[in-house]
Amino acid sequence: MADSGLVVAALWICLFGPSVAGAGLAGLLVDRVDATRVLAGVSALGAVGAAALAASGDIAPVLALTALLGLVFAVSQPAEFALVPLLAGDRSIRVANGHVETVRYIGYAVGPLLGGVLFAVGGLGLAMLVNAATFAAVAGAALALRVRRAGVGAEERQATRARDGIVFLVRDRVLYLAMLAAFGSLLFMSAVWVGELFFVEDVLGRGDVAYGLMLSVWTVGMALGAMVLSRRVAAGATATGALAAVAIQGLALALPAAFLGFPFFLACMFMGGLAHGVKNVLFRSLIHLRVPDALHGRAFAAYNGIRNSAELAAFAAGGLLIAAIGARGTVAYAGGLAAAVGLAGLLAMLRHFRGWQPSGPIGPSRMARVEPAGGVAPAAVGGVAQ
Repeated sequence: MADSGLVVAALWICLFGPSVAGAGLAGLLVDRVDATRVLAGVSALGAVGAAALAASGDIAPVLALTALLGLVFAVSQPAEFALVPLLAGDRSIRVANGHVETVRYIGYAVGPLLGGVLFAVGGLGLAMLVNAATFAAVAGAALALRVRRAGVGAEERQATRARDGIVFLVRDRVLYLAMLAAFGSLLFMSAVWVGELFFVEDVLGRGDVAYGLMLSVWTVGMALGAMVLSRRVAAGATATGALAAVAIQGLALALPAAFLGFPFFLACMFMGGLAHGVKNVLFRSLIHLRVPDALHGRAFAAYNGIRNSAELAAFAAGGLLIAAIGARGTVAYAGGLAAAVGLAGLLAMLRHFRGWQPSGPIGPSRMARVEPAGGVAPAAVGGVAQ
């Protein structure tokens, strides 16, 4: 619509910026109010925003309404995250997160294709009306849930702070190393995606179909990693497994720059997708396992803010790297640095534990249900058995 790279960049900032700027407040809302009602209400707001976007023809209202959808995204993600343990019940939280991540990847794979078809048939209006319908469907699904995650009472609200989520992530040694690696690896890894199109077309000499095939192969790998491989990681290696996956993912992104060839490139993308799926499930599960239930909304909102701030910076840096060292250099250096961050985090974690040690229980903690003689349940002082 604008024929401007700056406007496209502004669109991404409007979409992901609220997750960074409003992470603390979004998480606080989820922890203070019933998460099912929060998810239903914010999804209904998303339906209204998407419907309004369908009637927008100018850049300014499109950006403004995209920012509104970014706000919906900022609140709905921690609300969904906080509901997963309740929905999982006595089943493994890691398996539950594997299902959540896999369904998300299906959306990633189908959504852009469906959006392109709808836009070709009926323009922005039709695409956004269908988008509004999906928001309405999420709102209906949230209202149909039988589980409830009650918010804190009026007296407790004085003690709950928006920054408690990020404070807990930083103070917990295991989570601190994991979040540092997540931020650092994404800061480099996401820059690769800016260069992949140019790498496929200019360096490998392939076309748009090959680029689309690459994205599909990566997405299939993510789904298999989330559903199949993540549950096979040893119970004592939730954190270390996630960091190992970070290193493998970065290596898979960097290797095609050293050994040119489209079949090898696709094989690396599949390996990187597998690692990406495993990483996402294990990071989510690690937060579920180590963070007290009452902080889940704020902790995951903080995690979202960390990820999205790294990606926003990486998208900007990727454009500069393409101009400075070309697509092949960008893929090599950005992917290699992401792998180095994951490896450094893995070594630091192993040194911290002095070997492979449990980073948290897998599945619901039975300890959290039994109060010792002193009257304080383990869940109340950290929620994790080392």
